[in-house]
Order: sequence, then structure tokens, then C-alpha cells
Amino acid sequence: MEGYEVIIYPLVFLYGILIGSFLNVCIYRIPKHESIVTVPSHCMSCGYGLKWYDLVPVFSWLCLGGKCRKCKAKISVQYPLIEALNGVLWLGTIFLRGLTVEGILYCLLASALLVIAVIDFRTYEIPFGLNVFIFLLGVVRLCTDIKNWALYVVGFFLVSGMFLLAAWISLKFLKKDGMGGGDVKLMAAAGLLLGGPKIFLSMMIGCVLAVIVHPIRMKVSGEDRQLAFGPYLAVGILIAALTGEWIINAYLGMFSL
Repeated sequence: MEGYEVIIYPLVFLYGILIGSFLNVCIYRIPKHESIVTVPSHCMSCGYGLKWYDLVPVFSWLCLGGKCRKCKAKISVQYPLIEALNGVLWLGTIFLRGLTVEGILYCLLASALLVIAVIDFRTYEIPFGLNVFIFLLGVVRLCTDIKNWALYVVGFFLVSGMFLLAAWISLKFLKKDGMGGGDVKLMAAAGLLLGGPKIFLSMMIGCVLAVIVHPIRMKVSGEDRQLAFGPYLAVGILIAALTGEWIINAYLGMFSL
């Protein structure tokens, strides 16, 4: 490990878990339409206003034994898990993509996808604001790679167009909603960020995961047939963002002489 990496990687992980603490706020408050900025952090049971030493990512939860300092109510293990996972995602992203504009954009993408996956899993809805955030990341990526603008424009329309067509066919001929509007917007926004080949790959990965995992969940935990597609798409988008070129090149290499 080179000298600068000894400093950079721990800092990336630290920033990742700090942002992870904010992601927990988003996960709990966005579905309730509560402010994620103006309302101070507090205990969900007794309303105790949390001090700075109660908000140290991961470590505060461990030191408090997973309980509120005042009322001793249990604090969900989701808090340290989301914080730690976001730190790991940021660390892995910078390791694979480097400390570049692309790497930073993909870190922010990973955080947004983490929030989307949890909220959609719980509510079957993808908040519009999160799709707007990913769209803005895509605009930044387009501006920093303007010579390849067509790649990103194609990505914006490719999978989202396919999803829109599937939704129209389902509504027209099957008389039911076949694709959520949030999924369409997510793939449009992520497509602008990733470009055509990667967003198509992310769709394929998401579909395969959904086909494999959801029937297992139906069998094991009694889930109904309603599918929250967002978490599977989120995993597909992240895998494609971080390793898409290698996967695509490996696949194409199978057909080369």
C-alpha cells in the first residue's frame, strides 16, 4: 500500500460512515414527509434530543448498548449497519474507481441507492427527490465527459423507455400496473450517469436477482407476490457502475476469436 493510500482509505471510510448517519435520517423521515434538515435528531421513543456524543457513527450505538441514553428504549440495529455499510461502499468504490470525479460521483450514487433500496423495500415507493439527486449526478458526469455525450443520452432513454413500454403494455392489455413510475425514473436518472451499456447491464442484473431472490423470500418468509423492484435495480446499478466495463468486456471476449 502506497503512502497516500494509508491516509486516503481511512478518511474515505470515515466520511462514508458520517454520511451513513445522515442516510438513516433520510430512511426514517422521507417516507413520513418530515424534514431531513430542520428537525434535530432525537430518540424515536421519548423525544430526547441527541447530543453530539450520541451521534458518533457506529461507536455511539455500541457504547450505549443499542439503547437510548435517557429512556433506555432499544435503538434499531439498522443505524450502525447502514453507517458501516455506507462506509464499506465508499471504501470499495474509491478502491475500484480511484479518487476521481467518477469515483466521487459513484460514492454519492451508492449512498442514494442504499436509501432507495431500504425505503422501497419497506414502502414500495421510490422517493422522487432521490431520483432527482441521481439525475443531477448524471448531469455532472455528462458535463465532465461531454465528448461522449451520446453515450449518456442513450443511457437516459434506453432502459427507462423499455420500462415505460412494459408499463403501457401491461396497463393496456392486462389492465394492471406492471411497472412503477419510480423504477422508470430511477433507470432514466442512473442511465444518464452510467451510459447505455452499463444501465442495460444493471437492468439485466436486477432482473436476474429479482427472479432468483423474490420467489425464495415468498417461500421462506411468506412474502406476497408484490415485488419491490427498487432494491434489485439498486444492486444492479451499483455492480454495473463499479465493475461494468470488466463484465461487458469479459462477455464480449467470449465471442472473440
